[in-house]
Amino acid sequence: MPNQQQVQLDRVFHALGDPTRRAVLRRLSSGPAGVSELARPFRMALPSFTQHLGVLEECGLVRSRKTGRVRTYHLVPKPLKAAEKWMTEQLALWETRLDQLDGYLMQMKEKEE
Repeated sequence: MPNQQQVQLDRVFHALGDPTRRAVLRRLSSGPAGVSELARPFRMALPSFTQHLGVLEECGLVRSRKTGRVRTYHLVPKPLKAAEKWMTEQLALWETRLDQLDGYLMQMKEKEE
């Protein structure tokens, strides 16, 4: 059974898997924005676009605040740091494995010579 951190990480990677959501995160990295401003560059109906915002909010990458009739979103970088940590751990693991493979192949080559 996956723990809560694994579930959260899965949600973050799911959210990052869509180009529209990545574009929204890129835009929010320069500051908060309202739904209309965020949706403007995309050719989709507003209800479809707000589903993307819902995915981002559900995994914790963005938060929203409603003031009057305007809902404003801002970036929450903490889940990105968790994803970065996971990727860094995977990189270190695979670099170690590849170094071991390289060492083994070098030994095999030396034995042949």
